[in-house]
Amino acid sequence: ALTESQHIFIDMGLKHSTVIEPRILEIGLGTGLNCFLTLMTAEETQRKVHYTGIERFPLDIETISQLDYPSIIGKGHEEDYLAIHQAPWQEDAALSPWFTLHKIEGDFTHYTFNKGYDIIYFDAFAPEKQPEMWEQSLFDSLYHVLNEYPDTFLPVSEIRTVKRNAGSFLSRANFNLSGLSPSIQSFKLLKH
Repeated sequence: ALTESQHIFIDMGLKHSTVIEPRILEIGLGTGLNCFLTLMTAEETQRKVHYTGIERFPLDIETISQLDYPSIIGKGHEEDYLAIHQAPWQEDAALSPWFTLHKIEGDFTHYTFNKGYDIIYFDAFAPEKQPEMWEQSLFDSLYHVLNEYPDTFLPVSEIRTVKRNAGSFLSRANFNLSGLSPSIQSFKLLKH
């Protein structure tokens, strides 16, 4: 999970994006791993990030504590990881001068987002596990909340499920897959 998140969402998503102050939408906040990696990257690069994450089933703090991501990937950032999970729902929380978090407790399949996202982290379970998350109409709605030059990265194995044209164009991102399964690649969603 860590290698995939770092490579697809951070290296090929956030770091690849040319947007100066990106607005990121994550579908499936889950353990907060992508959020944590993004927060650490924002602080390291001193690049302001506004991060919105939606989660239907938030994890309890005991489960979060057992994951212990800070000792694995973010020594010195223990407070940051906890702050992600202790931040209030439905409002902005400035976790650092470089990172603002807005958590939404809700169901992505029934939620209407405002426009204005530059990067989307679509980190849902595979279509076999959560088919309702992979409906074409949901991807159509995501397409409409993207800014003009978005950076949206999705694992290739899942994107085949929704390859129909949602008013967009998919282009394979070029990168080294060393250490990753060949099925874990990303595609960039280009808005035209």
